[in-house]
Amino acid sequence: MREQIEAIAREAMEKLENVQDMKSLEEIRVLFLGKKGKLTGILKGMGALSAEERPVIGQLVNEVRKQLEDSITTNKNRLLQKEREERIAKETIDVTMPGTLLSRGRKHPLTQVLDEIKEVFIGMGYEIAEGPEVELDYYNFEALNIPKNHPSRDTQDSFYINENVVLRTQTSPVQIRVMEAKKPPIKIICPGRVYRSDQVDATHSPIFHQVEGLVVDKGVTMGDLIGTLQVFAKSLFGENTIIRLRPHHFPFTEPSAEVDVSCWACGGKGCRVCKNEGWIEILGAGMVHPKVLEVCGIDPKIYSGFAFGLGVERTAMGRFNIDDMRLLYENDMRFLKQF
Repeated sequence: MREQIEAIAREAMEKLENVQDMKSLEEIRVLFLGKKGKLTGILKGMGALSAEERPVIGQLVNEVRKQLEDSITTNKNRLLQKEREERIAKETIDVTMPGTLLSRGRKHPLTQVLDEIKEVFIGMGYEIAEGPEVELDYYNFEALNIPKNHPSRDTQDSFYINENVVLRTQTSPVQIRVMEAKKPPIKIICPGRVYRSDQVDATHSPIFHQVEGLVVDKGVTMGDLIGTLQVFAKSLFGENTIIRLRPHHFPFTEPSAEVDVSCWACGGKGCRVCKNEGWIEILGAGMVHPKVLEVCGIDPKIYSGFAFGLGVERTAMGRFNIDDMRLLYENDMRFLKQF
């Protein structure tokens, strides 16, 4: 049995001297020291030895086991170090190589104009209010003095989720929610996406952006509205800009007006941009209808207010002389890089 043990030791050491990876090392350990390994088999057969041979063979087996375990540990550390060095070599970064130049992003023209509009009104003391884009029929129509038979409620004009839920057609519902939750004085703007069932063309889109404003307090007059719009127009389109109000009808304001600005391209003389009229319509406005105030729990005998709303796309088209709204949504970098 001594010769058998020594043969096992020689075989194991030869294999260990040539091992090149952790998988092979583990296979060698199992082959000689595992539960069914060769050296373990010797220990299991010691019961057949005589009392004199048993301690001698046992000591020899333990010495061989110790030798193999030490060799396996040494080889394991060697292979781990080798793997570590190879990984470090592969992950080495050459700091002298030129880096990859990342292109710098920029704001979309709609975002640029929207941010400018926000800055103008924040500078006048307005707060920004937001609300859901999927809105209840009550807030989108009923509370805004728009009755059941009004044309804007038609499914050809509005996107209905069901009979009582609609994609908001303006950001006016945010005004109603604020007036319900807060007592005057109120001074807010409501920017956001709105949805209408329009065919896509050069001047229409089923998704577009609005900014609406609302002021409610004691003694608010049409003069306050006109002054606010003058400041806004001059801030956005230039100091020489003047505004013009034309009578109009909106269910939620009374009196109501369409608001034009003098053409930013020709200064009011008449050109292709303004269709030779000298004026460009930018928003609708008016004094908040008393019924709207009453619905929100605000006494119209004590408080009054004005509201206005403008389309961000139309404003951006005017600012940047864009003649087709679809260009703002097509994500063509050749177009967007100009702004």
